[in-house]
Amino acid sequence: MKKILKPLYIAVALLAVEACTGDFEKINTPPTSVTTIDPGLVLSKVQRDAAFSEGFEYPNNQFGSWIQHWAGGVLISSSRYIQQADTDLWAAHYTYLRNISQIRNQLLKGQENDPKGRTKLAIARMVEISIWQRLTDLFGDVPYSQTALGVESVNNQPAFDTQESIYKSLITTLDAAIAQLNANDASYGNADFYYKGDVAKWKKYGNSLKLRLGMRIRYSDPALAQKTVTEAMGQPLLESNADNAAIPTYNDATNSNVHPVLNHWLAGSPDLKYLADTFVNQLVSTNDPRLPGLVQPTVSSVKAGKPAYKGIGVALTDALLKTIIKDDYSTASQTTFFNKAFSPAIPCAQFTFADVSFYKAEAALEGWGAASDQAEKFYQDGVKAAMAMSPFNITSVPATYAELSFSGLSKEQKLEKIGTQKWIQLFGRSHEAFIEWRRMGYPKLTPGPNAGSTNGQIPRRAVYSTQETLLNKPNYDAAVSRLSSGDSYTSKIWVDKH
Repeated sequence: MKKILKPLYIAVALLAVEACTGDFEKINTPPTSVTTIDPGLVLSKVQRDAAFSEGFEYPNNQFGSWIQHWAGGVLISSSRYIQQADTDLWAAHYTYLRNISQIRNQLLKGQENDPKGRTKLAIARMVEISIWQRLTDLFGDVPYSQTALGVESVNNQPAFDTQESIYKSLITTLDAAIAQLNANDASYGNADFYYKGDVAKWKKYGNSLKLRLGMRIRYSDPALAQKTVTEAMGQPLLESNADNAAIPTYNDATNSNVHPVLNHWLAGSPDLKYLADTFVNQLVSTNDPRLPGLVQPTVSSVKAGKPAYKGIGVALTDALLKTIIKDDYSTASQTTFFNKAFSPAIPCAQFTFADVSFYKAEAALEGWGAASDQAEKFYQDGVKAAMAMSPFNITSVPATYAELSFSGLSKEQKLEKIGTQKWIQLFGRSHEAFIEWRRMGYPKLTPGPNAGSTNGQIPRRAVYSTQETLLNKPNYDAAVSRLSSGDSYTSKIWVDKH
């Protein structure tokens, strides 16, 4: 009897186990757990994080000091041209790319021709393209075609694509994304920080992004640049500040939700608060009406009853830094950026009508998509739009501001004016400011006295993450071999022709 019943007990037990395991996933899934991800939440996070990271100067985002907006100092050695790998910057951008590409590789995969996902996929793709452009413009050749392919195709040792091939791919991919936009499709709605799902504005954004891609390669591939710019100029572009792509900020929220420039103050380091003398002097010497909105008078001058503005030199030697008395120098405006009671909070701009206007002015000087005599109007549109943006809200440029005219200037002098105004307008957007300064060569900046790792030259690129040297060395070595001075601050990348 025992011999007969023993197998029976086992069979019953197995059936019980099978019954349990058949419902195992359902039983063991907490009722409040998240089993699906809303692609809108992914879009929101990437839009926000990518925008905010551009304004931070700490710990490794030294670009604002390189182009002499911020003064930097001893606590941020890279601001003194002392080379260090940009591991955090590298990792952050690949995190953005991995997250945003999840929308096309997983969350909405297969819906490329379905109204439920078609336009959402196109919008996510354009955000992804903008991040790829920034990444390659900061570093040069980067892993591109063998990355962001989805969980089934993870490659831990991807090849570094050349910047030239990346740009050509981005332009083609952007054209396809723009063509997929349809106002009748499902929308991200409020999850889209830029435009709340407004497809007409996304079309303007896409065309404007194409204009930026084309202008960025103006000196490295003039033929493709002209074709790309001309095509973009023939389509609707961002046409007012109402079309700006920006992220809302909250002065009374946590540090992570305030404007990046305010975060310089909250971070607590004195190195993050002081402005460069080149930037301050430009604003003072031209009677720029944005001066009080950008710069705080020095503490010493206010105490003396004669408020004045003065910036600190960049990349100073140890001996010079020891002589600095901080009260004698200007921070960014506390009333504007560092006052948590300031209302309304300043949006964190990512791509603006002013950006587009300056590109159009530059293109017009070449006769690309517009007659050269329109360059001055486009330039003026850019300056006026930059001044009208929050927090300045200057809707009428004073007659004392003499920087609006192109009268009597050579082509190169006009380019210098465009580059200089773009440099002012991009304060707080350090990545874009560095990339555009390097591309145009304006304004003309004099390096600071500290020789650092560059023999006193302003750096031209960011240095690859140390993770690549450890985990992807063969491909890293191949990329470095294509750089003129190796993996260093002084190597010029493909788009850098100045």
